[in-house]
Parts: sequence; structure tokens; C-alpha cells
Amino acid sequence: MFGAGRPGQQRPDSGGPNGDDKSPQQARQNSEAGEHAARNRRPIRLWPGGGRPSNRIIGIAVVTGAVVAAGTAYAVTQTSGPGSAILAASVPPMHVVAMSPGSANTGVDGASPIMVSFSDQIAAKTARPSLSPSVPGRWTAHGNTMVFTPTVPFGPNTAVTLTVRGGPSGVKSVTGARLKASVTARFRTAGYSQLALSELLTEQGYLPMTFTPTSNGVTRAAHSEVSSPDPASLTPAGEAYSPPPGSFTFDSGYPSSLQSQWTPYSANVLLRGAVMAFESEHNMTVNADLNPKFWKALFLAQERGQRNQNGYTYAVADQRDPEYLTIYHDGHVVLRSLTNTGIPDSPTVNGTFPVYQKYRFQIMSGTNPDGSSYADPVSFVSYFNGGDAVHYFPRGGYGYQQSLGCVELPYTAAERAYPYLTYGSLVTVQG
Repeated sequence: MFGAGRPGQQRPDSGGPNGDDKSPQQARQNSEAGEHAARNRRPIRLWPGGGRPSNRIIGIAVVTGAVVAAGTAYAVTQTSGPGSAILAASVPPMHVVAMSPGSANTGVDGASPIMVSFSDQIAAKTARPSLSPSVPGRWTAHGNTMVFTPTVPFGPNTAVTLTVRGGPSGVKSVTGARLKASVTARFRTAGYSQLALSELLTEQGYLPMTFTPTSNGVTRAAHSEVSSPDPASLTPAGEAYSPPPGSFTFDSGYPSSLQSQWTPYSANVLLRGAVMAFESEHNMTVNADLNPKFWKALFLAQERGQRNQNGYTYAVADQRDPEYLTIYHDGHVVLRSLTNTGIPDSPTVNGTFPVYQKYRFQIMSGTNPDGSSYADPVSFVSYFNGGDAVHYFPRGGYGYQQSLGCVELPYTAAERAYPYLTYGSLVTVQG
């Protein structure tokens, strides 16, 4: 206790009016000496709870006469003012709570945002995670979560590595906490949707139908704005992962033999022919290979509004007597002619096949069924299945089996058929 009397009372043994047994001059000297000693005193460090100090400091605060809980490590350091101190507490490290996509995920939408959630709120200025391979986009912090929004999607079937940097130069929170070590996730994107291929080729006129995009009655653009606000999903490449819903309507004028082979959700001969037609018009190798070069050209054509310039052609070779070849173009019959198909020893195989090679004139050579060789001049040649082609060959008559597998036409009919049977045009042999 510093005093037992009531305020205003003097102690019995006091030597002066203020209870001080020293003179006023001595009291003043002692006070000045005490202040000088306080200014030069070494810092006072208190460790309540018996623990040792941590090297991590979360913040500082000036306190006077502070009461702290036992079990928490604090460092109290006296400042220049009497009775003042600095309080510092240890800082627990932050950690990653979740990553999306997660490690080992496959079939990931390459246009969707990537998210990393932490145990603490993220500082506005801090290291951003890295992606390999990298694509254009932007990292943003939202509370405890960092989000990468791509402006260009990752390619299909691509292995992606997401790394969240730790350590002194890594991600930090608003309180200064950091990750102890880097965290990595590896995932793989999906292939582009078969439905997206169908939609894009239809919209560009390479399939004999129309596609009407809908999403609860709204248009494709509205669908993108409402349900897919991310920049990458608004591009043709983004929609190749998650195409908008809609309906396909076949153009009128085509026979059921064509419509029965169509499905928008899986590979089929109509899509194969459409891909080959696109490759031909864009000066690419005509092989129906869905490689990155093809997809890039398809997306670019969509963005530029480019369309099929050749129209859509479909041909049917009917092997029932009398044999006929019928050619449909943009929903109209443009040619119907007697034709010859293969003899029993070298038949024309039934099925539907796309035109893959064309020659205005050619010496066609091979082996006859009897083992002899032939080398015949032919014109207006359109190959559709191996060595089988639609072409002109001189015969005394037409309408029955005479060839070695080809679909033979009279000269005038072959001349008319040739410009319609462009690369990718389908030829169905039946009967």
C-alpha cells in the first residue's frame, strides 16, 4: 500500500506539509533523477504463463497496467513514456482450406474459374497463385478466397498445375500470416463437347439443319450473360466445353436415310463429313482430325461469322434395278441419273461415306476379277470409300451392275454431279 490515511490527511511522522520528510529542493532533485533513470532503463519483457516468446508478431499495442490471459504468449516492451508498453502476440500460420478444381480431377471445364480458399482473409496486395500452362486471365481476392477468371480457356485434354506459393514471399493474410509451404494441385481439362461441335458446324452451314439455342426461352447471348458470366465462357472456345442448350431442326427436302444417321451428342458420319467440308474450305488437310488447329480455325470462323460457301450435298446410289444416283443439294434434287454399281465379284459396299478425294481426270488402274490388269481413263472423279468413286465411264448402257465397285455415270450426268460432290459430301449406297 502506498498510503493508509484518508485523502487530505497527514501521516503522524510526516516532516512536511505533504508527508515528505525531505525539503522541496531535495524532492525535486529525486523526481528528476527518477525520470532520467526511466528513460535509460532496459526494455522490460514479460512472458505470462511461463512460455517462451514466439518470433512471429501479429501486431502491437500500447498498454498501461494491462491484464493478459495466462497461456497466451505476449511480449511487453516499455516505450519512452513512463508506464507505456508494447504488446505483441504470436501469429499462427494460415493454410489452404480448399482448391477447385482439386488435385487429380479430370474432365474439368477449361473455361470455368479456378478458386483457392484460405483459413484467413487475403491481403489485397499479395502473391498470386501460378498456373502451368498459363492462359490470359485475372486473379482477384474475395474475403478468404482467391479466384482466377480466364479470358481464354485452357485447351482440351490439357494437364494443368496450380501452385499456391508459400514461405516469406508467398500468399499472406490481412493480419500478416503466411503459408508455411507451397501447395500444389494438378488436374486435367475435358475434351471439347461433341454437342458443341454439332452446334458450331450447324450454325456455319456445314450440316443440313438449323440450331436454335434456348435457355428457359432466352437467346444464346442472354444465356451466356445470365448463367455464364465468366469471359472465357462467352467465347466459342468456352462454349465448346459447355454449349448452350437448344434444338436441332432438319432442313426439309432430304430423305430419311440421311436423318436416321444423325445424333448431336456422339460421333456420326454427318459430323465427319461436315468436319471434312470445313477443312476443305479453310485450306486444311481433309482428314476429319479434330486437332487443335481445326478447333482454332472453327472458333475463329464463328467469331468472324464465316459460313459454308458450297452448300450441303447428299447423294444416294440405289442398287435396286434399275439403279439410280440421286443428288440433293440444299434440300432440292439437282440430279437423278441411271448409274452402274459393282458386279457380284467386286460389289459396291453399302453404307454412307464422305467424299475425301477428287480428280477432274485420272487414269484409274487396278486388277480385274480374272487377274488381268486395267488402266482406264475416267473423268469427274469423286472418291468416297477406298477405291470406290462416282465418275464417268463409257458404257453401252446404265442402270445395272457393271463396274468393279465404282458408281459409274454417263458423261453429261457425271459432269453435272462433279461440282456438287465437294469434299465432305456424303454418298449413301443402299439396296
